Amino acid sequence: MMTLKDLANDIQQNLENWEIPFMNFVDNFRRYKDPRCIEAPSDSINEKLDALIASMVEYLCNEQGMDVPQWVHQVPSCQKPWFVSGRENLKAIALAESPLEFRIRKIFVLENFLSRV
Repeated sequence: MMTLKDLANDIQQNLENWEIPFMNFVDNFRRYKDPRCIEAPSDSINEKLDALIASMVEYLCNEQGMDVPQWVHQVPSCQKPWFVSGRENLKAIALAESPLEFRIRKIFVLENFLSRV
């Protein structure tokens, strides 16, 4: 079972490829649905990734019908909007599709961001 502490550690070891451990965590949480997975991470990674992780946890808790941990509400939004795809031509779509849990932290993703095919 992967925890947010494990996720933070994996991301810090390779910031350029944060997507792989991030999505591995999403899969892990959906599989185990264990509240211990989402205990507050001990270290901050950076403004954007901290907000992204909090948004992801809030989204997954809502999806699974679980209580959102209190620490999530303490994570500030990004100073500047972050369009995670980094593609200019997807910004308008991300503005329209981004789930509320992400938008409130100024993070914009496509509606299928946490989907796995």
